[in-house]
Amino acid sequence: MILDAYLSDPETETLISDSALVKTMLEMEAALARVQGRLGIIPAAAAARIDQVAGDLDVDITALGVATVRDGVPVIELLRQLRGAVGGPHDGYVHWGATSQDIVDTAQALMLARVLALFRGRLDQLIKTWAGLADRHRGTILAARTRNQQAVPTTFGLKVAGWLAPLLRHRRQHPALKLQFGGAGGTLSALGGDGPGVAAALAEELGLSNPPMPWHNQRDGIVEFANWLSGVSGILGRSAGEILLLAQTEVGEVKLRGAGGSSAMPQKANPVLAEAVLALARRNAGLVGGVHQAALHMHERDGTAWNLEWLTLPDMIRTTGAGLHHAEVMAQNLDVDADRMAANLSPATLAEAAVYALAEHMPKSEAQALVKAASSAAATGDLFDLLAARTEAPVDWSALRDPANYLGAANHFIDAVLKEIRS
Repeated sequence: MILDAYLSDPETETLISDSALVKTMLEMEAALARVQGRLGIIPAAAAARIDQVAGDLDVDITALGVATVRDGVPVIELLRQLRGAVGGPHDGYVHWGATSQDIVDTAQALMLARVLALFRGRLDQLIKTWAGLADRHRGTILAARTRNQQAVPTTFGLKVAGWLAPLLRHRRQHPALKLQFGGAGGTLSALGGDGPGVAAALAEELGLSNPPMPWHNQRDGIVEFANWLSGVSGILGRSAGEILLLAQTEVGEVKLRGAGGSSAMPQKANPVLAEAVLALARRNAGLVGGVHQAALHMHERDGTAWNLEWLTLPDMIRTTGAGLHHAEVMAQNLDVDADRMAANLSPATLAEAAVYALAEHMPKSEAQALVKAASSAAATGDLFDLLAARTEAPVDWSALRDPANYLGAANHFIDAVLKEIRS
């Protein structure tokens, strides 16, 4: 659609397309045949033929879609086409001991592995961009805002480090991707005692982890992946939301190069990328509940829960992919106005500093009352001049006026976050 064209990501879409699903389902069938051929469960000649045909098969995807409407899964039609291409006498060994859910769930795991590789690469690039910005602006002072009101001085570098730190955590804590192989009812009964050995070899063949038992009705791994997607989107959305606030005309502390225009107002430079990233984050926050609903999987196979998963998870992947893409472009095109940040900084942000300076010479409660009273009167005068006139405490009022003297451990925290990138 035209209206949401800039909220999508073609590269992510390719990884979860119908073609990608068909490719990974055939990868699963080919790997199953190779493993079973090596283990002597099916004839070696049959395994070689299935492997060769599955790698080259030109699947009729339209027919697959029609059949899925009828059967509820694409695997039955896929097997019809695969067996037809394999031909006799080997076609009977296709899909040996497996069931449709084994193929779809494992194919999905393979697709998710490729999605995760793309997203981790994008995270790496965004982490690098934010890290450079945090380091360059460790001395750029602006007002920390709590509950949307100026609070105390902070640095833009520390603010960016706060966008960066949770990305590092998510980069390290990506969800595990597992083989699903349980046969008709989760017992691998068609393979007898060979089932666990086939599962272990198949997981190794496909580069997936091998769970202690089939997870066809245990969807917590899918929930974990969805939570990870929503978490990444939320981190991106938080940075975009702050950029939107800082870019407001009245604030003007940052600006996005290449911002969108207006059909009516020639002066407008709308921060559309930040808007998109925040909108995508809010979308994933709503979608993740649908995957949690799909975790309510009844008995050994639940078509309703499975369908809900298919409806929701791909949308979350698309949303996260677009958010990561737009966030990196946004980060690369962010201009910081240090002078505007300094101009916007109210002297009142140093009221806490004044309290602690005075508390060295009087009880803190008295210092708090004195500063509060002076702050109330500061609309008609300078806060520090008012304080100096109201107390004889030997405070260095000149040093207290400099917000650079009240940044606490800001540089320490920036260094700690940047150190995590190198470790």
